[in-house]
Amino acid sequence: MIIDVHAHWGPWFFTMDVAAASLATMDRYGIDRAIVSATEAVIYDAPAGNRALAEVLAGQDRLYGYVTINPRRLPEAAKDLRELLPSGRWAGVKIHTDYTGSPVTSPQLRDALELAAEAGLPALVHTWGASVLGLAQLCLDTPGLRVIAGHMGADGYAHAIEAANACDRLYLEPCWSHAPAGRIAAVVAAVDDRQLLFGTDATLIDPSSAYGAVAAAGLTAETAERIAWRNAAELFSI
Repeated sequence: MIIDVHAHWGPWFFTMDVAAASLATMDRYGIDRAIVSATEAVIYDAPAGNRALAEVLAGQDRLYGYVTINPRRLPEAAKDLRELLPSGRWAGVKIHTDYTGSPVTSPQLRDALELAAEAGLPALVHTWGASVLGLAQLCLDTPGLRVIAGHMGADGYAHAIEAANACDRLYLEPCWSHAPAGRIAAVVAAVDDRQLLFGTDATLIDPSSAYGAVAAAGLTAETAERIAWRNAAELFSI
């Protein structure tokens, strides 16, 4: 069993014909379940993208959705949560700090994460560098919040280790467009493996990158199972 907690559905804003590639990509790599955000929602119009994704989720059972939230348009986000969650096909909240101009230090992101906590949903948040430390503090400051540090800080994975050790409600997922030797192994050696997840960034990045990085980490069978699916199944109740 493999659950991809960081995936996408829909075309990108540059030349990349992947509008229908989500399930085909999953089949190619043996991914059983994926939690996806609509690319339209992430990069352009959150309500429109969320509703386009809702139609896709209604027709199959391998994809679960992230309700994408723009922290600078929280009334729209609250409306989306009210209207979409009753379908049972949405597993979490997605927030991209860069595209929305809402860095981890902003009051807008704090308010958005409070909305996610009130809805009882884990939030996948884009992190880079030391920003993951600020995300850990927000998690500590927000009762009931569970957050996933998308890309686990990318080149700031040492900060991600510190962040995860500071807050047991913060989870790390590894996808990144680079795969430095030893990155995953260093994180696994220093972080409780119950806080580690598997993500690929498909369809933006081919899953082979994340697969290779994790495979090279020399994981025990128990840790590999936790990362591949068990932690995600518990976190998202799927």
